[in-house]
Parts: sequence; structure tokens; C-alpha cells
Amino acid sequence: MTISPSTILTARLRLTPLVVDDADAMVTVLGDARMYEFTGGAPLSLDDLRDRYGQLVGGRSADGAELWFNWIVRLDSDGSVVGAMQATVSATGSSAEVAWEVGVAWQRRGFASEAAAGIVEWLVDEGVDQVRASIHPGHHASIKVAAKCGFSPTAETIEGETVWLRTVFR
Repeated sequence: MTISPSTILTARLRLTPLVVDDADAMVTVLGDARMYEFTGGAPLSLDDLRDRYGQLVGGRSADGAELWFNWIVRLDSDGSVVGAMQATVSATGSSAEVAWEVGVAWQRRGFASEAAAGIVEWLVDEGVDQVRASIHPGHHASIKVAAKCGFSPTAETIEGETVWLRTVFR
């Protein structure tokens, strides 16, 4: 597969491909411990987040089986950073796993749904036929995002999270 992430525009948002320097703004967005209630972990320091982003901008897993696409979510009106989106795409390009995170200060405004819909549409346009998201069963906001983006829950669970699926029939 030869696709690479590009800038995605939605009604209110601009999703830009991740660069290491995005850590400077994202350290604040991801700095609230409430962001980790369902996923575990804790806020990273700026240096640790820069290291993490340095790995992600490489664009693929060490074995080449996965392509890593990451975007920073910005308000189109003023460029403020509000979150991040990611898609892990199979090397064949037939399937993808997506995840989203919007900082606490920007939640409950529809930004996660809008950004996730933009990513899913981009993936489908690039030929991905099956998009998955793993969501903690108690994370009602992410469940709403998935439903708004056309995902349906499956009986499959991974590490306690329900796998949601959106299949494209061409």
C-alpha cells in the first residue's frame, strides 16, 4: 500500500499529519489525568511525548505489517490544537483500526465525532473496506462517536474493550 496521511478538512476542523513538534501543543491537551480513565496510563512529559511521536511519525511497524497514520486535530477557525486521531492500517490496505482523543477542555462539542468521521471517510476513499475501533464498554462518549460514524458493536472483545466495526460494501 502506498498511501500516506494528508491534511483532512471537516466543517470545523483541520486534521494535519503528525510531526514531532506537535508534542509541544499536545502535552497540554493530553495533560489532564481524566483523559486516561478508560485507557489507563498517565499524562506523558514533553520529552516522553516527543519520543513517542518520533516513533509514530516513522509510519509503520518494525515488521511492516502495519501502517501508522496519525493526525493532530485543530480548530480550523484559529488553529488551536484540540486532540489527535490515529489509524493503524494493514499493509494490504484492506482494514484499519482507528482511535480518537479530544482534550477534556474541548469535549462535548462534537469534535471527536467530526474528526472520526473525517478519518473514516478518508480511509474509505483510500480503499479500506473494514474499519474497527476498540472501546471500553463504560466509555459512553466514545460509544456515541462510533455510532455516529456508522460503527456497530460486535461480540468480540480485546483486553476488556468491545470491538466496533464498520464494513464498506463496494
